[in-house]
Amino acid sequence: MSYDRYMAICHPLHYASVMNTRNCLYLVCFSWIFSYILISSEIIFIFQLQFCHSSDIDNFFCDIAQILEISSSDNLIIICEDLVIGFLTIFFPFLFVVVSYIRIFVTILNISSVTGRKKAFSTCSSHLVIVCIYYGTLIAIYMVPARDNSRNQKKFKSLIYTVLTPFINPIIYSLRNQEILESLKKLVIKHVRAEK
Repeated sequence: MSYDRYMAICHPLHYASVMNTRNCLYLVCFSWIFSYILISSEIIFIFQLQFCHSSDIDNFFCDIAQILEISSSDNLIIICEDLVIGFLTIFFPFLFVVVSYIRIFVTILNISSVTGRKKAFSTCSSHLVIVCIYYGTLIAIYMVPARDNSRNQKKFKSLIYTVLTPFINPIIYSLRNQEILESLKKLVIKHVRAEK
């Protein structure tokens, strides 16, 4: 999405030729296949872990940290692999998004008309909100030391990035649609008149 926004704002004349169906398919397939290969290698190591104590995980889903916490095996290899996977799947995409948006904001600031700046910023604002919510909660969960978080705080933060972000994603993107905004205004006006 950030590359799409980057091409649309920074190189609008090349957008149609670069962001064609074939290239979009390549980008999507690469991200899916790359993630599948990385996670599959980690799953192989997880299946080799031994669990002597309770196998109850105190979270909404099986996160790698909780699995390693209840394991009685030596898990240094998995921790190192998880760190590498984290850099490849979280840090580098985050860095790519940040660099893309820096270039986008520089391009927006160089647009002479206020209308053009508003239109360019509205093109990427919904994606930027979703990215900030998603990466903000990921950083809060995985970068804050574990001893500073209670179990309920971890669950709440996990709930935000696994449930809230996908839930509000269509809402934020649809608010840019004029027909949906008009329908929403009519609904609010109708509700206010009904209360009077």
